[in-house]
Amino acid sequence: MMNAQAVDQYFKDNRETHLEELKTFLRIPSVSSLSEHKADMRKGAEWLISAMESAGLENAKIDETDGHPVVYADWLHAAGKPTVLVYGHYDVQPVDPLHLWESAPFEPQVRDNKLYARGASDDKGQVFMHLKAVEALLQLNGELPVNVKFIIEGEEEIGSPSLPKYVEENQELLKSDIIVISDTGMQGPGRPAVCYGLRGLAGIQIDVKGPKGDLHSGLYGGAVQNPLHAIVEILQSFRDQEGLIQVEGFYDDVLEVSDKEREEFAALEFDLEHEKQEIGISEDFGEKGYSFVERTWIRPTLEVNGITGGFSGEGIKTVLPAEASTKITCRLVPNQDPDDIVAKLKAHVESHKPKGVTVEISEFDKGKPFLTPYDHPAIQAAGRSYEKVYGVPTAFTRMGGSIPIVAAFDEILGLPVVLMGFGLASENFHAPNEHFHLENFDKGLRVISEYLHQVAELD
Repeated sequence: MMNAQAVDQYFKDNRETHLEELKTFLRIPSVSSLSEHKADMRKGAEWLISAMESAGLENAKIDETDGHPVVYADWLHAAGKPTVLVYGHYDVQPVDPLHLWESAPFEPQVRDNKLYARGASDDKGQVFMHLKAVEALLQLNGELPVNVKFIIEGEEEIGSPSLPKYVEENQELLKSDIIVISDTGMQGPGRPAVCYGLRGLAGIQIDVKGPKGDLHSGLYGGAVQNPLHAIVEILQSFRDQEGLIQVEGFYDDVLEVSDKEREEFAALEFDLEHEKQEIGISEDFGEKGYSFVERTWIRPTLEVNGITGGFSGEGIKTVLPAEASTKITCRLVPNQDPDDIVAKLKAHVESHKPKGVTVEISEFDKGKPFLTPYDHPAIQAAGRSYEKVYGVPTAFTRMGGSIPIVAAFDEILGLPVVLMGFGLASENFHAPNEHFHLENFDKGLRVISEYLHQVAELD
C-alpha cells in the first residue's frame, strides 16, 4: 500500500520546484499546426526526454514520424505486475487572438491559484503530473508498484495524423495492460470524473453546382435551379422536426445503453436549467425519450457546420448563384463505423439531389467511437483513487466529443483505456487565457500516485 502521508509531504516540499519546472515546459511554444514552430516542437520533445530521465524513467528516446516526433520512455522492473501505458501530448493550440490574453501565452503566471499559459491544462500540465507522480514514488520507495510506459506525441492538436501508423509499427514496444490518458475534464470544481466513452466522428462536404456562372435573378430566376435552394432541400432531408436522422440505416448499428447505465447518468443530477442559461438558449432540442446528457453522450448526431454560396455582403445583389457548399459532421456512438456512415450519407444525398444541379461529396475528419465498460476493474480503480483524494464519489461519464487516437489505441492495441482528466471546462483550453486550477494540480498528483498502487492490486 502507498504511504499517503509520505507522498503528500513530498509534493508539498517540492511544489515550488515542480511549478517552476512546469513553467519552463510551458514557455516552449510547441504549436504543431504552424510551420514556424517546427524547431519549438523539437525543443518540446527534447525537454520531455530530460524530464523523463530526471524522473527516473529509462530508455527515453525521440522517435521520428512523418510529422512531429513521438517521445517514449519506460520503467519495467515490477515483475509480475501490470504495465500502464501513459499517453499525452506536448503540442498546443495557436494563441490567436493574442490581444485577448491578459498575460503572454508563453510566459506562465500564477494568479488566484491558477496557472495561466497555453498548454497549462491541455495537455502539458497533465502530462507533467504523471512524470512527477513517477518521480515521487521512485524517490520515496526506489521502485514503482507497476510497470509504466510513456508515449507523448506532438500532433494531437492537428488530429494525430502520424500516431496510428506509429502505434501499428510499435505494438511490441507499447504492449501493456492499461492505457491511461489525462486529457479530459472533471465534472466541475471538486467533482472528479472518469470518462469511459467518447463519440466518433464522420464528416463530409457537399458541393452543389448549377449554371456555369452566377446569373441575374430577374432574367433567370424561376427557370434555373438555384444551388442554394437545392442545398437547403438536401439539408432539410437529413432530419425531421425533432432531430431524428432520416438517413436510411443510420441507426442500424447503434449500441443501446443498459437501463442501469442510464440510471447512473440520471444520478449525476445534471442541471439543465443552468446549462441552458450558460449557453444562452430558452429550450433544449433533440430526440424524444433521451435527456440532454444522453443526447450528447450516447446518441449519434448529424449537424450542419456551415453553408456558403451566393452574395452575403452589405446590401443586396440580385444574383442566382452558380454554386453552394455545406459542411456536415456526424458524432457516432459505439458500433457505428465512420466509413459506413459516410457511405450512407453519400447514398442519401444522391437519392435526394434536386433536379438541375450536380453534386460532389468530399470526405474528411473520421474517427471511431470508443467505449470501455464502466464497470471494468481499471475504470473502477480510477474512481477509487479520485474518491480517496477528493473525498467525494467519482462520476463515471461519457463525452460527446471525439479523440480519434483513443479509438485507434483501442482498435490496434486492444486495451482498456482509462480517461483520468483533471481539467475544468472553464479553463479556456483552445482559447485565450488558458489556465489550470492548481488545486487540481496538487490533488491530481496524489490521485495518479494512488492509482498506480490501485492498479498493482488488480487481478
